[in-house]
Amino acid sequence: MIYQESIKLNTTRSGEMSDLTADVQEIVSKSGVSTGLAHVFNVGSTGAIGTIEYEPGLLGDLPEMLEKIAPPSREYGHEKTWHDGNGHSHLQATLLGPGVTLPIQSGRLALGTWQQIFHLECDIKARKREIVVTVQGN
Repeated sequence: MIYQESIKLNTTRSGEMSDLTADVQEIVSKSGVSTGLAHVFNVGSTGAIGTIEYEPGLLGDLPEMLEKIAPPSREYGHEKTWHDGNGHSHLQATLLGPGVTLPIQSGRLALGTWQQIFHLECDIKARKREIVVTVQGN
């Protein structure tokens, strides 16, 4: 069986992180799947999905680390093509990836005690995001 639903998310700034765990678990519960997989995917090339301990220190550390790896101050080929100032945003999102697949056991996401699902906005402006959650199993 396959079940799919979207989460709508409005972001306001680069580096903004949102905890999606409860929303994804709700979709898993609605699906009726007891054993299977949940895939969480950000539609768009400047947002990322992952898991982390969703606590204030890491909410600052992760965006800060990405700013060091792909800083907005560098010249990127993307800027030469589009002149939109977000070449670093694409690279940061690519490093983390657009999605994550999680196991489902007994109708629940199999996450560690300190492990939550997050969305990270890497773009330089506010965005209306769609996060597609696909649940598969029985």
